[in-house]
Amino acid sequence: MGTVAPRVESLASSGIKCIPKEYVRPQEELKSIGNVFEEEKKEGLQVPTIDLREIDSEDEVVRGKCREKLKKAAEEWGVMHLVNHGIPDELIERVKKAGETFFGLAVEEKEKYANDLESGKIQGYGSKLANNASGQLEWEDYFFHLAFPEDKRDLSFWPKKPADYIEVTSEYAKRLRGLATKILEALSIGLGLEGWRLEKEVGGMEELLLQLKINYYPICPQPELALGVEAHTDVSSLTFLLHNMVPGLQLFYEGQWVTAKCVPDSILMHIGDTIEILSNGKYKSILHRGLVNKEKVRISWAVFCEPPKEKIILQPLPELVTDTEPARFPPRTFAQHIHHKLFRKDQEGLPN
Repeated sequence: MGTVAPRVESLASSGIKCIPKEYVRPQEELKSIGNVFEEEKKEGLQVPTIDLREIDSEDEVVRGKCREKLKKAAEEWGVMHLVNHGIPDELIERVKKAGETFFGLAVEEKEKYANDLESGKIQGYGSKLANNASGQLEWEDYFFHLAFPEDKRDLSFWPKKPADYIEVTSEYAKRLRGLATKILEALSIGLGLEGWRLEKEVGGMEELLLQLKINYYPICPQPELALGVEAHTDVSSLTFLLHNMVPGLQLFYEGQWVTAKCVPDSILMHIGDTIEILSNGKYKSILHRGLVNKEKVRISWAVFCEPPKEKIILQPLPELVTDTEPARFPPRTFAQHIHHKLFRKDQEGLPN
């Protein structure tokens, strides 16, 4: 087994006043990190909110208007708060309660689910290992597992406590998969393609994987020196995010960090690199990061909808490539895309 980074939760509860140097961001980056509660109050640019109530409307005009708003947000921001998304609020509350209950267990209890990245066991409980020469760490622990399709799950990795974790998380994943289909259909039509096209291109019902990552950001004694998650774009096709109504997410939009407000009963959705590539850059995968704070634990539930690693070649769809708009991305498998991003980050220390 490799060296285990201490759980950030244990570090946070040990009573330290100063965070270890591995968690302190580089000087250049520190300039842009502020108090998240102050940042959240700022007026100005706001992540768009998209009402999905009419996405399935019988009325073509009404439906078209809803899709147009979704398309515009995907083109301009690549991130949005979805409201009236059709997933029962009561189910979402139960999902959040289950995750909070698991993370409320003692660290020793959670360690029974510890992952082991070096042996390829990626599902389970973990903390980020230093992935490059800088040894930089992030102020979070997490729990990760594949949630859908059901035949690809391995329930042995899933929390046994609370008792309803499997039931509510499975139901939520199934509902999200249905929502993903609706979103992908609208985005397809927005590209001038047939409604089924994008879904097929990311693997369809059989191959698109829904990976759940519960992010747990403990209270941090020096929050303006650290990040919960460093700046990155998601590699997924779509990412759906819930949180416990504590702010933290920031988006890099038009050259500045914009803090996402907490919108009740919403699901935040990111367009990931996969859709950016297929759309030849028409839809955006936005750079984002997570701040931490010294008052409240933040928890978020991210579901990454990922194409299969090897089976599909990701490249701009031929219909979207013209002489005036050549392909902006080379053909790569999903695995190659991930590898390329890691390689670039090692090479250039880029956040992306």
